[in-house]
Amino acid sequence: MLTILHTADLHLGHVSRQLDAETAKKLAQARLGAVDTILGLARQYDVRAILCAGDIFDTAQPEEDWWRGLADRFTRMTDWNAPVILLPGNHDPLTRDSVYQRGHAFRRALPPWVHVVDRDEFAVELGTEAVVYARPCRSTAGADDPSLALPDRAEGDDRIRIGLVHGSTFDLQGYQTNFPIARDAPEQRGMDYLAIGDFHGFRVMPENGIAPVVYPGTPEPTNFKEQGAGHVAIVSFRRRGASPKIRKERVARWTWRDETVSSIVGLRNLAAEDLSSTILRLRLEMTVSIAEHDEIAGILRSLAGTLASHGRAAGVIEDRTRLRIQASAEETDFDAAPETIQEVAAVLKERAASCEKSRRALVILYRTMSGLR
Repeated sequence: MLTILHTADLHLGHVSRQLDAETAKKLAQARLGAVDTILGLARQYDVRAILCAGDIFDTAQPEEDWWRGLADRFTRMTDWNAPVILLPGNHDPLTRDSVYQRGHAFRRALPPWVHVVDRDEFAVELGTEAVVYARPCRSTAGADDPSLALPDRAEGDDRIRIGLVHGSTFDLQGYQTNFPIARDAPEQRGMDYLAIGDFHGFRVMPENGIAPVVYPGTPEPTNFKEQGAGHVAIVSFRRRGASPKIRKERVARWTWRDETVSSIVGLRNLAAEDLSSTILRLRLEMTVSIAEHDEIAGILRSLAGTLASHGRAAGVIEDRTRLRIQASAEETDFDAAPETIQEVAAVLKERAASCEKSRRALVILYRTMSGLR
């Protein structure tokens, strides 16, 4: 049985703008860490080839830290000689000043078994029983289908044929698809498997198909919308014309989680979970007392961390726009306060039903008076 590892969309050098600088830097480094995990899986499954289906870098001219970091991981594999095929995608296309050009220091740093798809008629044989055909992206956008530019199966060719391209199989109304990929491209070109990148979630089309089109997704998610991200595909072929076995292997270290909490009990339960590798977007949609509001503030500090302590979550993005404060009867009791304070409190209570600023002012007044009692 012939086995390959299929990955895509590493986006090395991507730095999230949604997060604080320190957390964004950690996640950017984690994308290189995912390469180590991928290479470890390649050893574990004893694959015959590693296919990287585009957008290995976030741009065509990444900073040296990123291309050298990738090259160093390859050169450390001194006992490895199976082909690793790097395909330029639409984020890192094969342009004149691209990192993939033969004169670039990145190319000179690569071991001989790392192959860059730097020409349109590209092929690598995997022994006598299989061959990989690939076609690079040469720009960030295009209307041509790169899969249909791959060669047809020649008469008498009984090898397993694998296509490697980058583009989209999704046709959305009013949206111009970049590098559109025909879903029946494997049948049109006599392929047994089409390894593709661009979509960041794991997807196999059709499920259990004889010649499927497969997105492995990005190894490390880049935002909250990427459902099914964080994996690679381990693909095993028995023979030409037989449906390959596709195994979904998780490689991501980080999880991006979107949570809406509608009660303080739900927030307490969430805070009790292990969130050390979770980027959390937290929406608070509830009405609470002043005491509960103070508890919520403490929980949020423990999740996000402070200058003096690490947060319990890897990163937190808070949305408190629907957090309301409804002071209890005890919390609005100002009978023992000076007359002027009582008058101010009465005005704030009247306005609090429709004015968030008045509610918050009432909270501050209560806390101030509680500290004086």
